[in-house]
Amino acid sequence: MSEHTPFSVLVVDDDKLMRKSLLALLEAAGWRVETLSRAAQVQEHLSHSVPDVILSDVRMPGMSGLDLLAQLTTMETAPPLVLISAHGDIPMAVQAVQDGAYSFLEKPYEPRRLLSVLQNAAERARMRQSNARLTARLYELSGLDRIVLGQSREIQALRQDILTLADIDAPILLRGETGTGKDLCARALHDLGPSPDVPFLAVNCASLSAETFEADMFGTDAAQGGRLLMAAGGTLYLDEICACPMPVQAKLLRVIEDKEILPVGAARPVSVSFRIIASTNEDPDKAVNAGNLRADLLYRLNTVELDLPPLRQRRDDLALLTRHFLNQAGRIYDIAPPDLSHDDLAALLAHDWPGNVRELRHVCERRCLAARRGSGSMVEAIRRDHTMEDVPTTLRDAVAAFERELIAKAIRDHQGRMDDTAEALGIGRRTLNEKIVKLDLDKDALL
Repeated sequence: MSEHTPFSVLVVDDDKLMRKSLLALLEAAGWRVETLSRAAQVQEHLSHSVPDVILSDVRMPGMSGLDLLAQLTTMETAPPLVLISAHGDIPMAVQAVQDGAYSFLEKPYEPRRLLSVLQNAAERARMRQSNARLTARLYELSGLDRIVLGQSREIQALRQDILTLADIDAPILLRGETGTGKDLCARALHDLGPSPDVPFLAVNCASLSAETFEADMFGTDAAQGGRLLMAAGGTLYLDEICACPMPVQAKLLRVIEDKEILPVGAARPVSVSFRIIASTNEDPDKAVNAGNLRADLLYRLNTVELDLPPLRQRRDDLALLTRHFLNQAGRIYDIAPPDLSHDDLAALLAHDWPGNVRELRHVCERRCLAARRGSGSMVEAIRRDHTMEDVPTTLRDAVAAFERELIAKAIRDHQGRMDDTAEALGIGRRTLNEKIVKLDLDKDALL
């Protein structure tokens, strides 16, 4: 959409004279205007025509303007909503804005004020659309959507964070369980940064030795420079920092703080500078309390923290990831990737995935290897060292089992407060009650 395209507005008001008045005012100001008499008609209208902004009355028969606001806040690409009412008061206005309305105006409206508010809302909407298109283009150019796979809300937020932080020089700490892709994210942060061609040095902290660290990493005066010197000016990725021996942590801290190293046998230090990215599969605060991580080193590394979600918290991505890894393994082993049956999907949903995405990739590889022999299933590929006796036999049963577990956990987490439980699950209170009955959950027994 060109920036010169006239702004568009959808007017929702049950008062015919008010609709005509607003139509005349807005068209005279150069707006493209559509009108509806009921808020209940808006969602269907948005399926074929999305305006820059919606202007809605508050009090209408059936669905009110506040009900419309609640409906729009559940939609990812809904336009901003400006509410207008002859019955409004300050508490209603404040609550409406807190709930997501762009603004709130009282009737009789002042025309210039109304036009100004609508224009600001429309400009904001177009800027958001422009940013979304830019982000999509950046994903396409960088291949980030092929590196950090998934469409769940958590993964989309992670991709956005990586794009935002890629050109920032502050230290970044990646937190996530084993197999969640911390190394991929570290590499993406480097590759999408301003200097992707500079060195990227990944150091497995668990393998470092206090006795050989200086010779290996700093180098010697009489020989070739150490690994840190060769990677100067690039990115230093400290993988699993909590597993680093304490004597080595002190040496790393000194390098990070002083930005220089002293090769073994050398008389003078050598200046080095790195972008620092670290990762851990442990809680770093607990590691500090247990004496396994220096607090001063943690404070140097966690200027920005990124949390990578475990696979069990993003089950919506399971089918997409599985098909991707099956296709990948099929190319490697020169076989058409096997289809996913209902039983396969049920097994995927029922498994806890302690090894996360890495485990899923290996499961898909085993599935393709079995397919080359003309046998196998996803159930068998997952089983390996795990018993699958409790896996539901159908997709419906697997989904029900997952919903039962998720709702039960939310009820316990919120001590039985059902409004808070429904909000945490992202569903309405009525839907929650229906699911509790359908899934035969005993709330009292859970508490």
